[in-house]
Amino acid sequence: MGSKRASRSRNWAARQNRDPYVKKARESDYRSRAAFKLQQLDEKERLLRAGMSVVDLGAAPGSWSQYAAAKVGPSGVVVAVDRLDMGKISGVTGIKGDFLEDAVVKELTEVLGERPADLVISDLAPNLTGISSVDQAAMEDLVLAAVRFALGHLGPKGVFIGKFFEGERADALRRKVEKAFSVVRVRKPDASRAKSAEAYLVARQPIGGGEVCVS
Repeated sequence: MGSKRASRSRNWAARQNRDPYVKKARESDYRSRAAFKLQQLDEKERLLRAGMSVVDLGAAPGSWSQYAAAKVGPSGVVVAVDRLDMGKISGVTGIKGDFLEDAVVKELTEVLGERPADLVISDLAPNLTGISSVDQAAMEDLVLAAVRFALGHLGPKGVFIGKFFEGERADALRRKVEKAFSVVRVRKPDASRAKSAEAYLVARQPIGGGEVCVS
């Protein structure tokens, strides 16, 4: 068992050393390569601009929040929510806790004040088991929880970005999200690893009274 773990660790380290986005992240002082996924989504969809209010769900280690804060500038607001400690990020207000908890929602509301969120972003993923059907179901539940959160905080022209896994449940998940937003697109940024099943939903303009059905 120990030799297998050591082999996996060596393989991971080798992949990291070969990964151009890992190198770019280090050069740019981003906390992880994931920043370039948001950058590429932003370039395709024109998501971020100065003065916006952004909520980053499951933000740790914080590279999405770093990128968002640089784009919205000092006139904008970025709130990073995670159950893990992240350490301070310039231009970002951190909230430690689960975004489903009432106390976290209350604190977030206080930070945003009277303004709704312009953008809710989620790079969340469940703890993976390696069993496709189990992981797909867990991811769907997580995405829908993030969507419900977004519907409660976005303004009428707001946008939700959420990671999901391509696979047998993906079409059904997209149809559920389409019930709650006027426009829903699927994007897979180049920074997502080729072998990864991850892709992103870009959902615009919440529909009044839109509900997400989990059944």
